[in-house]
Amino acid sequence: MPTLTKAAIVEQLYKKLNGTRDDAQVLVESVLETIKITLEQGEAVKLPGFGNFNARSKKARRGRNPKTGEEVEISARTVLTFHPSTMLRDRVNKLETKSESHQ
Repeated sequence: MPTLTKAAIVEQLYKKLNGTRDDAQVLVESVLETIKITLEQGEAVKLPGFGNFNARSKKARRGRNPKTGEEVEISARTVLTFHPSTMLRDRVNKLETKSESHQ
């Protein structure tokens, strides 16, 4: 299955808007930068019909190396999570159902 890249998004946007590639590039970069800054500030990003991005702090904790069984300290960190909207999940599931029926 092919991967959608930022360059491909720029190309699709350029074709849809009938603008320049540079304008499409600036638009995509601006949207992504806004999302990054919002997450860096600890705020949620909610895109109705697509999903929610959240930055969540995790405390330091003790863990275990699965290979050796040795206990290790896992440092505190911020993790990013994405929860797809019901609409997006349903569309993806419909795609899977269609591709399974074609096999």
